[in-house]
Amino acid sequence: MKNEGEASEQPDNTAFTQQQLPAWQPILSAGIVIPGFLIIGLAFLGIGIGLFLTSQTIQVLEMDYTGVEKDSPCFQCTIQSVQNCTCEVTFSLSALFTGPVFFYYGLSNYFQNFRKYGVSKDYYQLTGDTQYFKSPRDVCFPYSHDSKNNPIVPCGAIANSMFNDTFELYQIINGTKKKVPLDGKGISWWTDFNIKYRNPSSVNGSFASAFDGTVKPINWPKAAYELDLTDPNNNGFLNQDFLVWMRRAALPQFRKLYRRITEGDYAGGLPAGNYSLTVHYNYPVLSFDGRKKLVFSNVSWMGGKNDFLGIAYLVVGSLCVVMSVVMLIVYAKFKFSDDDDA
Repeated sequence: MKNEGEASEQPDNTAFTQQQLPAWQPILSAGIVIPGFLIIGLAFLGIGIGLFLTSQTIQVLEMDYTGVEKDSPCFQCTIQSVQNCTCEVTFSLSALFTGPVFFYYGLSNYFQNFRKYGVSKDYYQLTGDTQYFKSPRDVCFPYSHDSKNNPIVPCGAIANSMFNDTFELYQIINGTKKKVPLDGKGISWWTDFNIKYRNPSSVNGSFASAFDGTVKPINWPKAAYELDLTDPNNNGFLNQDFLVWMRRAALPQFRKLYRRITEGDYAGGLPAGNYSLTVHYNYPVLSFDGRKKLVFSNVSWMGGKNDFLGIAYLVVGSLCVVMSVVMLIVYAKFKFSDDDDA
């Protein structure tokens, strides 16, 4: 006979606690599995063909401008003694580069996913909390203070290493350069611009006064409040180029959006012809065997050019179809053998 203590530990006599709820378990027969594999395979093949063909229609133009090779137009800019260097990269288009055209800069052998690099920023600073301007968090070390112990804003390795090459694009028409307008509005993530990052409040009507007592990052040519003096909505921590850079890349070879070509005579794309790209070469990469490149691309309903996605669907679809055929052969062989034996 059970005592009261043992009886109280028993679960309630319900269908749920006694695990007596109605259940359904599929019985996988050849008549279900083989057609299922075949249907899934054909569906994947159709999607894969669509993705792959669409990817082939996307135009991409890449140009390396690191300047490692002596015949590179930017070779002289890799010499350390040369300051404020400018080089010119020329290219030709044989057909219309359909718009809208997206202009990227690319870096390779650059590990933004390194953990210590990734945490090296002060979220409180970047949300406009001036309390942390004078006392940056320890995660920013050694880019929290300069050699004179002045606090750096924005602090950290990510901000300090911000990409600072700039570009100007021209179309050459009858020997004359016509400037192509580059649109830099809205190139960052919406959440970064509207939620994640905030500028500090102006002091006595002056935005720069909010940064009093601080210094710019070591590698920056100018302070955060001077990133765009012509547009207050693109200045400080809300500067589009700054926001794009702060969104770290997952792989060591990546590209980031620099500008869009969507205005004026080039709203429909870049016409066939000769072009000149003026590069204000500032960003050093040779010290870590990195490379720099320029990328022009357009997009489709599936995004940018991505052959891998279509190929992946084609491979999986092909495997499913092959497996369905193999299973059908095996099933037919053993099923008919059993019938003959009977």
